[in-house]
Amino acid sequence: MQKSKLGLSFLMTLLVSFSFGIQAQETACYWQQHVDYTMMVDMNVENYQYTGTQKLVYTNNSPDELNRVYYHLYFNAFQPGSEMDMRLQSIQDPDSRMVVNGKSRIAGLSENEIGYLHVTSLAQDGVPIAYVEEETILVVDLLKPLPPGGKTTFEMAFKGQVPVQIRRSGRNNADGVGLSMSQWYPKLAEYDVEGWHADPYIAREFHGVWGDFDVKLTIDKDYVVGGSGYLQNPQEIGHGYEAPGTKVKKSKNKTLTWHFKAPMVHDFMWAADPEYIHDTLKVENGPMLHFFYKNNKDILENWKNLQPKTAEMMQFYNKNIGKYPYEQYSVIQGGDGGMEYAMGTLITGGRKFGSLVGVTAHEMAHSWFQHVLATNESKYEWMDEGFTSFISTLCMNEIMEPKKENPFEDTYKSYYNLVFSGQEEPQTTHADRYALNAAYGASAYSKGSIFLSQLGYVIGQDKLMETLRKYYADFKFKHPVPNDIKRSAEKVSGIELDWYLTDWTQTTNTIDYGIKAVTADGGNTKISMERIGLMPMPLDILVVYNDGTQETFYAPLRMMRGEKENPYPNVKRTVIPDWPWAFSNYGFVLNRPLDSIKAVMIDPSQLMADVNQENNVWQAP
Repeated sequence: MQKSKLGLSFLMTLLVSFSFGIQAQETACYWQQHVDYTMMVDMNVENYQYTGTQKLVYTNNSPDELNRVYYHLYFNAFQPGSEMDMRLQSIQDPDSRMVVNGKSRIAGLSENEIGYLHVTSLAQDGVPIAYVEEETILVVDLLKPLPPGGKTTFEMAFKGQVPVQIRRSGRNNADGVGLSMSQWYPKLAEYDVEGWHADPYIAREFHGVWGDFDVKLTIDKDYVVGGSGYLQNPQEIGHGYEAPGTKVKKSKNKTLTWHFKAPMVHDFMWAADPEYIHDTLKVENGPMLHFFYKNNKDILENWKNLQPKTAEMMQFYNKNIGKYPYEQYSVIQGGDGGMEYAMGTLITGGRKFGSLVGVTAHEMAHSWFQHVLATNESKYEWMDEGFTSFISTLCMNEIMEPKKENPFEDTYKSYYNLVFSGQEEPQTTHADRYALNAAYGASAYSKGSIFLSQLGYVIGQDKLMETLRKYYADFKFKHPVPNDIKRSAEKVSGIELDWYLTDWTQTTNTIDYGIKAVTADGGNTKISMERIGLMPMPLDILVVYNDGTQETFYAPLRMMRGEKENPYPNVKRTVIPDWPWAFSNYGFVLNRPLDSIKAVMIDPSQLMADVNQENNVWQAP
């Protein structure tokens, strides 16, 4: 029997046509901290060392009195003997970018290759203050407590060395980009309702405090810089930033000072190279796109062709999630693969065109789920990576050829492989604590993506897309947690979903329903089914008759306390009694004789992640 095309074609049509005007609602009792950074940095491109000053105004919007603060010093991870180095040496499947011949690349770094970031002085409100450096975390006990609603100003001097490119940040990456500068400055850790999040940098994800950044960067005048923020002095800089039709007089000095401002972001990234080409493209009713890539004849065509595709991505995400809130986005060749940052991304550029578009689509989608919504990636990585994977998969299927009937096919295969590997851990596992990198990847990206695609199966595809837009409208700039996406879906659908969030994210329970028998019941037909897996689900059952007609039967899950609308409006649907989870067996009767039935199938959409689909189909002998 061929798989039904009903569900997936309906989903594809919906995603490109729905547009909802959901008004943002205030979240009761919500608070978050605020930071304002002013930094001046001098970069030496000869030895890759830099010095800087930082003035940080910290606003305590919490109801708590604070006696201590923490800073992240990420570059200290790139030293032999660091926690990142030790993790590379102990994990069974280390990141291939970070090892050579099976050995940690960090372990072999020399003094002029390591990364470091050290604070050389620190004052609170003008008074010198003591601090302790604990590898990638700076511990600062305050001179005076910071009361609720209070502000304090930290003034700091720091120095750093850019490591050779190993993970995300670094110098002279595989594409020959000079400087990929992310995680490069002392960054205040986040404090929220759960307390401090001063996680050591072991290689995984990030969390940050929103604020305004004012950054002045002095660097060799031949280097072109791109990154977060808006350049404030384009007519002094040039390099493609100057106003159209104007020329910028070349500086007689050896250096230029680039002045950027980035409002309401929780990170600041930049990259620089003397061979960057800088192109721009304005998105209709959207931001200015900036592209920075090496002047390499082997990649020029792909990077030119990438630009209109990037504009299409921006429009797709604006329509299906919500409006991008900034006025620029930069796609920059650099880094070690693809990594999202505020108002831009670093991606390696020597790729085939499809791969180049794909990595850009994924990293750009992070701008909504990580840099505007900004869940704590260390604790809820699946909400960022998974949701990003879901929407970027749909985007790629919209803007690229060939169109796939089921764009999520590989996503589900990845999840099934994880289940059958015996290495799955609950999604509540901290991102750094997964036993295997492969298990982390499949859980965060694939299972996280299925959370949404399968949610569409549970509440309906139109309600799924409305949920995404409501979630974004209600929780942008608010660091949402798992309950927030669940509540958004409940409010939109009217269906109770605590069971879904619990089983899918907090356990490794699997879904497995099967058709036990299809038998004659007098002149009628009885369909007997069973629940084998521990995770509950509602069921769509497709019945195909010998005369070519078909109809569906819908068995809601009792604990949903509601029903989704008919996902196939052109096909007759009968709602049958709820299936309570505690009952492992369930049956219903068709008012049709057995010999009129050609086949019966559970979930024609293929969006329910049933781990054994062989028992989902019955065919007449």
